[in-house]
Amino acid sequence: MNVRKIIGWNLRKLRAEQGLSQERLALAAEVDRSYVGRIERGSENVTIDMLNALATVLGVPAAALLIEPAKGARPPLPLSSGRKPRKG
Repeated sequence: MNVRKIIGWNLRKLRAEQGLSQERLALAAEVDRSYVGRIERGSENVTIDMLNALATVLGVPAAALLIEPAKGARPPLPLSSGRKPRKG
């Protein structure tokens, strides 16, 4: 697996674990949502500064985005689409 795919895999995994949409992550990191999608697909060559910004929003060290997934690990599941129901 190449480095861009590893970063995308870890970004999507961490984002989904925290229940963040691509849009919310992008807003907090001050980047375009489509850019986050391209990073997650492994088609974007991200800078160290961008890795740091995304990691900061996710509350993890930037190095966490560079850890190769275990062999045979299943891809992170997507979040359910659509808006969440309003509370109260």
